[in-house]
Amino acid sequence: MKKILLIEDNHEIRENTAEILSLANYEVVEAENGKVGVDLAKKEMPDLIICDIMMPQLDGYGVLHMLSKNSVTSSIPFIFLTAKSEKEDFRKGMNLGADDYLIKPFDDVELLDVVEMRLKKNEILKKEFQKNVQGIDNFIQEAKGYEELNKLISNNRKVTTFKKKQHLFSEGNHPNNLYFLNKGKIKTYKANEDGREYITNLYKDGDFIGYLDLLEEKAYRESAMTLEESEVYIIPKEDFFTLLYQNRDVASKFIKILSDNLADREERLLKLAYNSVRKRVAEALLLVEKQYKQDPNYKSEVSISREDLASIVGASKETVIRTLADFKEENLVDTKGSKITILNSAKLERMRN
Repeated sequence: MKKILLIEDNHEIRENTAEILSLANYEVVEAENGKVGVDLAKKEMPDLIICDIMMPQLDGYGVLHMLSKNSVTSSIPFIFLTAKSEKEDFRKGMNLGADDYLIKPFDDVELLDVVEMRLKKNEILKKEFQKNVQGIDNFIQEAKGYEELNKLISNNRKVTTFKKKQHLFSEGNHPNNLYFLNKGKIKTYKANEDGREYITNLYKDGDFIGYLDLLEEKAYRESAMTLEESEVYIIPKEDFFTLLYQNRDVASKFIKILSDNLADREERLLKLAYNSVRKRVAEALLLVEKQYKQDPNYKSEVSISREDLASIVGASKETVIRTLADFKEENLVDTKGSKITILNSAKLERMRN
């Protein structure tokens, strides 16, 4: 039985909605306001959250913002309830990371259709994929089922056999691929000034290699060499970033696969992915500002659509908007409509280095 958290301050609406969901064999946990809802989300770990937008104390936007910051709750599907019909309200909710919305009043068919659809789309998080080439490829094919990813993920992945003592990559080179060791043994090592080597890690079947340098977009800090003939699945970095940044559900599952479901490693990867997006948004803003400064009418404001900014960053529009919201809270930028005012170029510059 799927568990649904319903956050709604109107008692009658909450009671009626909970009854419809219960009759459809869902377990319903109810919260009368946003603060209670956030606490229950962390405690109950529901399969889906339905949340009203307009509530006292903590509104629906605040609930979503707080849950999206928590790695434990960030991947839970989120549906907004709203009595407003203006497109701006829907757009704001979706840009903050909501998965869908329902306009009040709604009937039982509308409610159940949206809930069922969101739960089905979230099934990728529940599936287990084997740690071999077939399993990784199955995951990527599942990801391509998402409309926004279908055209972005290439077909350039390939399995390559490396001979014993052959390099996958060398220290100082810039990463272009993610490597998955399907069969064999590989070592990573560093060399000191005297040319002596020391091993930094040993990899076995089912391990990913080189993703930390990819995430940080830095040159390799070590070299990777086969200890025996090895079979390696090579995934282009463009596909790596698409899986990581273009869809929240896919990214969450991908990080779990990369981290082997180890909580501490997963948390580290989430932070690295978040920091990488921040860095790329900072770079994009500075690039756009540099271009605008050549205009004699430049007045410290840049006007660029979120879609165009996302194209420069190489992430989804929603991810870019959430990052801009964080930058605004940190007084790095100010936003008003499509206009962005950079308040602290120096800090953005430090962020990208």
